[in-house]
Amino acid sequence: MPLHAVLLSVLLLVSGGVTAGEADVPEQLELTRVSERVYSAIGATAPGTYENHGHNNNLSFIITENGVVVMNGGDNYLLAKALHNSIRSMTEKDVRYVVNENGQGHAMLGNSYWRDQGVPIIAHESAIEEFRQHGDIKLAAMQNRNKEKAEGTYVAVPDISFSEQHVLEMGDVTIELRYFGPGHSPGDIALWIPEEKLLITGDLGFHQRLLAVFEDTDTGAWIESFDRMSQLNPLTVIPGHGEPATLDVIRKETRGYLVFLRNAVIEILERGGGLDEAYNIDQSQWAYLDTFEELASKNAGRVYQHLEFDYF
Repeated sequence: MPLHAVLLSVLLLVSGGVTAGEADVPEQLELTRVSERVYSAIGATAPGTYENHGHNNNLSFIITENGVVVMNGGDNYLLAKALHNSIRSMTEKDVRYVVNENGQGHAMLGNSYWRDQGVPIIAHESAIEEFRQHGDIKLAAMQNRNKEKAEGTYVAVPDISFSEQHVLEMGDVTIELRYFGPGHSPGDIALWIPEEKLLITGDLGFHQRLLAVFEDTDTGAWIESFDRMSQLNPLTVIPGHGEPATLDVIRKETRGYLVFLRNAVIEILERGGGLDEAYNIDQSQWAYLDTFEELASKNAGRVYQHLEFDYF
């Protein structure tokens, strides 16, 4: 299967059969076929909005002999339902597990739909703790953004946790859930299919949109985690955001950007420069990435604030 992935038109829904409270929410999501068994509903490379239904990350699934494994619960109940309809259009097999790539809202809030279907939900212990502590805040923010499209969504904390690795033996394929260390947000994990050398990076890997540095993002640790993950040497990569790509592409726009920004901030700190200089770092070489205008200056400021205690 070519790395560029084959698009399948699987009804991107907008009309017909939509019940009250689900206006303009897809009945099914458009799918990209990544391999014979792996599909992904590629989200918008933009912030979550009412217009994109909060679908701004990749919702992927693997069809196996023993059922379907889903990567990411989705942003809300109705979006998860739309993904499930897409899965049903491809296979009659039941969804056996849902995996959350981290504790962010667009990874976990759709757990509410899957919980109602009786599907076990798996996440890293740090992601579970993050969602347990802040799930209500994430839910409120999503409800404010999605309005009536938030119908049915509630906080559903994953019921299976792990610290380093969790292996799913699914008959004809082994699926490994791997924690490589701190990254974009608490509990970031990747999904690895050794037989196919196919890697779903979650938010350890970005391209097509600029990554975000949060207050709790450790950019130095993220680089180290990315390097450990890269040792898998995957042939095909589904990033947290954007179309499937090669590892080299993901490395350039994730690790490359992190190294660039850290080095630029360190140069400012070493000569005694201030936060205002960090905000003005020339990041124009990355301006082709979506969300650049929203995130570039914020990222630089946060990296400066994280690193300044090493110098003062």
